[in-house]
Amino acid sequence: MNLPFPTPALVVSCQARADNPLHGEAFMAAMARAAEAGGAKAIRANGPENVRAIRAATRLPIIGINKIYDDHPVAITPSLEAARAVAEAGADMIAIDATSRPRAGEPVADLIRCIHADLKKPVLADVDTLETAMAALGHGADAIATTLAGYTESRARSPGPDLDLLRQIIEHVRVPVVAEGRFWAPEEVARAFELGAAAVVIGTAVTNPREITRRFAAAVPGNGR
Repeated sequence: MNLPFPTPALVVSCQARADNPLHGEAFMAAMARAAEAGGAKAIRANGPENVRAIRAATRLPIIGINKIYDDHPVAITPSLEAARAVAEAGADMIAIDATSRPRAGEPVADLIRCIHADLKKPVLADVDTLETAMAALGHGADAIATTLAGYTESRARSPGPDLDLLRQIIEHVRVPVVAEGRFWAPEEVARAFELGAAAVVIGTAVTNPREITRRFAAAVPGNGR
């Protein structure tokens, strides 16, 4: 099944936590429309309510996730139930946490199999290392994403996008590889494509005005410098 959009592609992640002034379906739908107007070829969105609102606002393919926060470290679409909710809301592809960390839902292999069999959707495996990428590939993932590189104990966080891991994964797999995580500059995006990325996901750098403002505010004399 692979990716539900032509590549190479820029994907915009439209998400906002509950403490963000832009939290809410109307804002997410507006973000998606703005991203489409700016040249994005797909949207990544969290939760059935936001996916449904974005589906009504744009025809762009949607990579759906469903973050469930509990006592387990795996939050990104940890179960078939979570996947089903965003699939029924209109997601064209389901992204899951494919790391080896403890999870409340089905094991990665079972979750990928069930999403394919029950939901008829392709699976994007969010990974943190080459080892988990290879495991996800063996379980039938349609594409691999570097989303969780630096966000688990398995790999140190790089100050920018983890291009080293991106290169390693591209060298070892024959499915599309999506670069995601800490992309701030167009030059970084260009480099990811030079390495062979099928798509690059941009989030905070374009959809989080609060964090963008904080970066610039830090340059003001006496404001953190």
